[in-house]
Amino acid sequence: MHVIDITLKNSPITLSVQRKTEADAKAVYQQILDAMRGGQGGALELTCEQQVGKTIAVLVNEIAAVQVAEKSSTATASGRPPGFFAMSDR
Repeated sequence: MHVIDITLKNSPITLSVQRKTEADAKAVYQQILDAMRGGQGGALELTCEQQVGKTIAVLVNEIAAVQVAEKSSTATASGRPPGFFAMSDR
């Protein structure tokens, strides 16, 4: 299983969807990257293959980063896979 994580600007929340194959995960990653590069506003709607019925929609202009990772059977101490880390200038 492959996880596609999306981090939003000014938000600590990471959105994620999963794909069964690496090729499908890379296709979703490329779709998100193309939307980010396009500079057009609008929403991007994604579904998850692991959780049937899970659908997310995100405003393209609010995406800060996207990441693809293979979901391993071992989990970190927090139970979450490695992902994005952000520091604030506060």
